[in-house]
Amino acid sequence: MYSAVSRNKINTWLIILVFLVIIGALGFAASAIWGNPSIGFTVLVIAALYALVQYFFASRQAIAMSHGIRVDAHTEPRLYRTVENLSITMGLPMPEVYVVEDPAPNAFATGRDPQHAVVAATTGLLAIMDDTELQGVMAHEMGHVKNYDIRVSTIVFGLVVAVGFLADIMLRMSFFGAMFGGGNRRDNENGGGGGNPVMIIVGLAAMIVAPLAAAGVQAAVSRQREYLADATGALTTRYPEGLASALEKLGAYGRPMRDQNSSMSHLWISDPMRPGVMARIFSTHPPLADRIARLRKNAAQF
Repeated sequence: MYSAVSRNKINTWLIILVFLVIIGALGFAASAIWGNPSIGFTVLVIAALYALVQYFFASRQAIAMSHGIRVDAHTEPRLYRTVENLSITMGLPMPEVYVVEDPAPNAFATGRDPQHAVVAATTGLLAIMDDTELQGVMAHEMGHVKNYDIRVSTIVFGLVVAVGFLADIMLRMSFFGAMFGGGNRRDNENGGGGGNPVMIIVGLAAMIVAPLAAAGVQAAVSRQREYLADATGALTTRYPEGLASALEKLGAYGRPMRDQNSSMSHLWISDPMRPGVMARIFSTHPPLADRIARLRKNAAQF
């Protein structure tokens, strides 16, 4: 477990580096299209500053996007007390607790470290889980906190948003420029990127591929962490059947969330997106059946 925590701290910086490379590629693709090398360097500087800001504020962005409402022992005693007991058991600071008004059963954790952690559950989850199942789900989420998965996942969330936003802006500008005569006369006369059809095609391809690469990183980051959080939750409660039963209910009663956002899909305990071919290819979660089987297979070790 300690080695996993250490790896996650190292992986945080490796993931930031990967995303900066992806964002830098977008910037230099834009430089090729418009024949202006300064665009690439400008995008890199902005991306680095954005990564720093996201390190501190991405959790607030995730809460805002999910429309979470903060609760306490008086407004939502069952959920709050469950999280409080788990925090004491695991020796962690008490995180902020939120409820998301949504009939789809789900939960997530976010934050940059255990001292700044946030956990949330949907009203749909609270409605269908009994006490042991709710404890299993929230132990899983607190496992993400303990293992520092929340830091990695939060940064990935923020940078996926940045890649998607940047690619969308550049694609729109490229098509706008193509329609209304992008590039200036001097670039075209000098053979600059703004007048080079090959460079335009390469640049546009990079802008399309970049979000797909970001989604692939997002999926790879999330899958193994789900298994690890399952194991951490089972070790904490000493009752893996509680989480296994909860995962079965998520499979039986799960539905797409009303406010879907692919950039934060990896934060949830169960994939909140509508199923589809691309969703399965870039799924941020291992199959529920595999997770349940692992819990029950290793129950004696917990």
